[in-house]
Amino acid sequence: MNSLLIDVLDGKKVDRPPVWLMRQAGRYMPEYMEVRKNVTFLELCKNPELAAKVTHQPVDILGVDAAILFSDILIPVEPMGVRLDFDPAPVISNPVRTQKDADRLSILDPYKDVPFVVETVKLLVKDLKVPLIGFSGAPFTLACYMVEGGGSKNFIEIKKMMHNDYKAFNTLMEKLTISTIRYLQAQIDNGCPVVQIFDTWAGILSPCEYAEMVLPFVNILVDNLKNAHVVYFAKDSATFYKYISNLKSSCIGVDWKIELDEADIQLGKGKFVLQGNMDPVILFTNKEKIRNIARLIVDKGKRLKGHIFNLGHGILPNTPVENVKYLVEVIKNGCQ
Repeated sequence: MNSLLIDVLDGKKVDRPPVWLMRQAGRYMPEYMEVRKNVTFLELCKNPELAAKVTHQPVDILGVDAAILFSDILIPVEPMGVRLDFDPAPVISNPVRTQKDADRLSILDPYKDVPFVVETVKLLVKDLKVPLIGFSGAPFTLACYMVEGGGSKNFIEIKKMMHNDYKAFNTLMEKLTISTIRYLQAQIDNGCPVVQIFDTWAGILSPCEYAEMVLPFVNILVDNLKNAHVVYFAKDSATFYKYISNLKSSCIGVDWKIELDEADIQLGKGKFVLQGNMDPVILFTNKEKIRNIARLIVDKGKRLKGHIFNLGHGILPNTPVENVKYLVEVIKNGCQ
């Protein structure tokens, strides 16, 4: 087993940072598109053999130091009581807008409601030679999709609920938090030594809104996960790092809009392992640029408690595979 990722999270000194990439399994890879030919995205997520196959692909093709479970952050909310489809972006046809809507939602039982996720984890841990990272969306990010009915530019509906009907918002967040604890703990209990919480839409909030209405639920979630390292990644969150600094997670994911050393200072110098933080668009440039940017990030990472090399968000569609391979090689070869 390649334990480099775990070594860094355990606080051990290593010769180079481990490297894995958010959205490393996906549609930029021809091998993934070959699998997708005969199934919808949801069908792929719900088929343990196929989901395990595409989880393996970047490990085998890119040589990354960790696998991340192939799934989607919205998989656990469907059995809670929303009608989910992808067209190709997620669409929820019965959004949660009122107290009555929030009251009708169920609490997730992962073994009953999403057994295919547990089975995929079991399949993967049998033969992976790198750690398997489990994941979920954070309660607020899941709430955004459930209330808006999909993605949004201005997130008017979720903000209206937060400020005009806090009781309904609180009910929704409580149910999502309990469900997410259960969902992630099931992944941990079946073999994931690391889980990542994606708070993709946290950055739409003001620092005050985040601290008062979202962070308490993140704290409950992180505090109740046992026997695994937790990575918390909140996109566009540098303006409220002083609040995130109190989180009891092993690692904080950092996007490309702040330097790693500055993020470290704001989060409480030396308190967290940091993960990140190359702009995914750099992978559309040339090898010299990729190497130079990677070297800058790795050099900053050497001054941290620990550093996991990653992008500042997921790999974008149409990213040249040869550039992704090159980036991984550069990191593994010491950025030479």
